[in-house]
Amino acid sequence: MTPSIDTPALVVDLDIMERNIEQMARRSREAGVRLRPHIKTHKSPYIALKQLEKGASGITVAKLGEAEVMRKHGIRDILIAYPIIGEQKLKRLGKLALDTDVIVSLDSLEVARGISQAGKQIGRSIPLYIDVNSGLDRCGKEPGQETLELIELINQLPYIRILGLMTHAGHSYQEKSREEQIRISRQEGALLVETKKVAKEKLGIDIPEISVGSTPTSFYAHEVEGITEMRPGTYVFNDATMVALGLVTKEECALTIRATVVSRPSSDRAIVDAGSKTLSSDRNTYTEGYGFLKSCPEITISRLSEEHGVIVTPPDFEIQIGDEVDIIPNHVCPTVNLADELIGIRNGRIEGIIAVEARGKNK
Repeated sequence: MTPSIDTPALVVDLDIMERNIEQMARRSREAGVRLRPHIKTHKSPYIALKQLEKGASGITVAKLGEAEVMRKHGIRDILIAYPIIGEQKLKRLGKLALDTDVIVSLDSLEVARGISQAGKQIGRSIPLYIDVNSGLDRCGKEPGQETLELIELINQLPYIRILGLMTHAGHSYQEKSREEQIRISRQEGALLVETKKVAKEKLGIDIPEISVGSTPTSFYAHEVEGITEMRPGTYVFNDATMVALGLVTKEECALTIRATVVSRPSSDRAIVDAGSKTLSSDRNTYTEGYGFLKSCPEITISRLSEEHGVIVTPPDFEIQIGDEVDIIPNHVCPTVNLADELIGIRNGRIEGIIAVEARGKNK
């Protein structure tokens, strides 16, 4: 175990991370689609630049604040996969669009009107992705007629350009069987491709891009016809949820939380110094607890309070006060957002500190 790390700390094995980046880039090439990774997983310009070096065509962000951080580091091709509304945000969008190839996703005429005004202020059209619901039931009109009606209205606005249709099949994280994951992958693509086809036939509007999201469905991009782009995020590190879904092994998890045992109050209970403010409180249908020990996956973090992680152990389990453990978190994205930095290691040695520069950028 790497020495001289004050706990709790987020530790990234750089060799595993770089291998994950390369594998997803290869997967996208083999599927014949562009890779536009979502940086909400790592929130780090350093890692985003690594992804671009290995073949990503651009990046995806959730919020303007993330985009602004990435722009400072020379990243110019940015999809903001979130509706932007309100005068303050629209002014920031206009400023960003002056020297950035920014795309904005939305699912309403109200938001599109604001984007149109922002485009007018800077004298250029802003490209849009129309968000379509493919089963997650979050943002997005229903595919087909509902989306077509929205496209027709938005297309009448000046200073915007409908560039693509997008969806996020986040419900894929709730399905463990390979057959169901493939079904969802095919469905999210097919719904958008059919909507694109009808938009051309009925409205005469050609929509070039079909963009799909989620790391689980990205594993089956080669099974889906008609998509042009995919936006996975979690793959860069992977986590306990990805392991539980059978998509990766624990050896493919690049990020762990290094924690120290601070109490062993009974033979069946150990306490570590990583609670909900380090691990986050996220759970998943197929994961137990809040993460597992990388050295012993059957041992999970059973309960959390803010600064305490409770590990329920067999009475004969060897763990003592002062021991350090590496935990693979349930959901790596919010875990990273709780940290200022990641400690990069290679071959058991600390190579450098990676700043999480876009953490907390939720506006």
